[in-house]
Amino acid sequence: MTDTSTKYIKVWDRFVRIFHWTLVLLISIAAISGFLLRPTWINLHVLAGSLVALLLIARIVWGVLGSENARFTSFVKGPTEVFKHIREIRSKTAARHLGHNPLGALMIIALLGTIFWLTLTGVSTLGGIFKTGPFGFATSFQFGSLSFSIHSVLAYFLLFLIVMHLAGAAYESWRTRENLVKSIINGKKESREGDHHATERRPRPILSSFLIAGLVGALIWAAIWLTAKPPFGVPVATPNPVYQEECSACHIAYPPSLLPAHNWGNLMAGLSDHFGEDASLSQATVDEITTWLFQNASDSVDTKPAHVFSRVNPESPFAITQTPFWKNTHRAIPDAVFTRPPIYDNGNCVACHSDAESGAFYPANISIPKETTQ
Repeated sequence: MTDTSTKYIKVWDRFVRIFHWTLVLLISIAAISGFLLRPTWINLHVLAGSLVALLLIARIVWGVLGSENARFTSFVKGPTEVFKHIREIRSKTAARHLGHNPLGALMIIALLGTIFWLTLTGVSTLGGIFKTGPFGFATSFQFGSLSFSIHSVLAYFLLFLIVMHLAGAAYESWRTRENLVKSIINGKKESREGDHHATERRPRPILSSFLIAGLVGALIWAAIWLTAKPPFGVPVATPNPVYQEECSACHIAYPPSLLPAHNWGNLMAGLSDHFGEDASLSQATVDEITTWLFQNASDSVDTKPAHVFSRVNPESPFAITQTPFWKNTHRAIPDAVFTRPPIYDNGNCVACHSDAESGAFYPANISIPKETTQ
């Protein structure tokens, strides 16, 4: 009796399969936290992006020392091979590749390259805008804003590539009459006559493991060391005790980095009519507070709050709640939320921003408290 059972050949090793599905998970988390969730989920987004960066390092090492179908040299082809494969597909003479075909290889490189630049611009954004992370010590707000713009464009471009990748996988599954999703799960493909086999080379798992561990460890150490450096444009300002005492008696002691020096000067010069109240102080006290405010005003700071709140409303030059940025970022919050206890007033920043008095206003530190009863 003739044996008609289907034979299968191992194509994707365990590392490639784990890498693929872990990357799918992490990119999904990054996309959901970046596109759909509130800014307070930024730490989850950063965590997912950080793990993606470490995953890319492992994939690059395995792409050099791994099993044959995992190696870049086995599937990355030049333009000639890519166009040849396209012509063969159009003429229905394209050979079946057990690994990536030239078009699929081009997509893999595009995906990995886009993800690499996404992580790099993400770190630059974190450092420039939020003054944290390994690039925080050397990245300006302006550069961080540019990085964020590029990061956003790349994020949409990655979504486009993913759609194209899925469409390509679906087409190739139809063309070759095999389930490519199943093959990336179990690592096997049907063995057929005329298959395009790559030259087999022995993987180096032990060497790869040491290299991956060393590179990942070095990157984590460098990230921690660089993150500990003083951030660029964020002066270590010692709180002025007189300012703290006099101003916090009626409201929070607003960070001086929230207004330009000119506005602080006008505010201190008009204490006799301070938002409808007489808040006059001795001239010596006024001079001491004004000097400290000038030294730490937004003119000398490179943080995001310093930049966005310095664009004041000419009709209310001393109220950050009247600035275009404040109104835009709080537009979805009902007015009633700001009047209920324990918030009471929309200028009571510390009620929702645990780091308000430092002037950082990091998104993860936002928490709108539940209403309390008197």
